[in-house]
Amino acid sequence: MTFSEEDILKLLLSMFIGGIIGAEREYRSKSAGFRTTILICVGATLFTLASEKIGSSGDRIAANIVNGIGFLGAGIIYKGDNRVKGLTTAATIWAVSALGMCIGGGLYDIAVIGFVLILGALLLLSTLSHRIGRLNQTREYRVVTQYRNKTLNNYEKMFEECGLSPQRGMQRRTGNEISGQWRVDGPEKNHEKCIRRLLSDPEVKEFVF
Repeated sequence: MTFSEEDILKLLLSMFIGGIIGAEREYRSKSAGFRTTILICVGATLFTLASEKIGSSGDRIAANIVNGIGFLGAGIIYKGDNRVKGLTTAATIWAVSALGMCIGGGLYDIAVIGFVLILGALLLLSTLSHRIGRLNQTREYRVVTQYRNKTLNNYEKMFEECGLSPQRGMQRRTGNEISGQWRVDGPEKNHEKCIRRLLSDPEVKEFVF
């Protein structure tokens, strides 16, 4: 069996759609950018076309696309700056592979609608997502200061005065110094208020946030 003209058009369409979504990821300096997204979309289309031509035994090929994309997406996710990063990019390549499968299967209407929704979510909802994230953030604080009785309790009260909810973690005393770690929840503006107070506190010898 050989590829038909329609098959070639499907691959070109996959390259075009994957390229547009990849350009958005590349513009935002994400790990899975222009070329990666094109390869994922075209690859998913190729696997789908191959599974159709192989026959019933090829159904497993299309099903395993999802598993393969899952491993690829897992490599993009990492933890940094007190939060998990790469989830949106991992979800994007997962969705792009679905677009490639739809195009490979000739489901052009579903592919177009999915493309519009995916690109719309990436372009139009980023600002809304940022605003929602500012309403409540979880950050980790570490404070090193001179040891005094109930020193860490005083800092917890300060967190609460700033409108934050602290959860104390590891504590350590070294000589005359004591360090405390907290996992703190609250709005971004309250975090900034708290950070300013800690940065201007002469008793604080080390502050990680």
